[in-house]
Amino acid sequence: MACKTGDTTCKTSGEKSKAKRKTIQSTEFTVTAPEAQEVYLAGNFNEWNASEFAMRKFKGGRYVKKMKLKPGRYEYLFVIDGEWCPDPTNPARQIRQILLA
Repeated sequence: MACKTGDTTCKTSGEKSKAKRKTIQSTEFTVTAPEAQEVYLAGNFNEWNASEFAMRKFKGGRYVKKMKLKPGRYEYLFVIDGEWCPDPTNPARQIRQILLA
């Protein structure tokens, strides 16, 4: 059976017309910063852009950002009122210090 694009009445015999889709789960980033005026999320998923992903503020100074990221390892920091901060609740975090002579 031949089908034309956009023909909604056309069906193939004996086959399901639904294609399998890979769904990407949302990842939720949260940080509590009650005194903050603005909080952003930056990481290797956005070239460390400190002003691209603003986080939404909720009661109690809790900031949240949901993102759809493909499975993998990501590095990120919160930018709280211009100050780069690691996630205090992430046990897998790595803090690197660079000493300049």
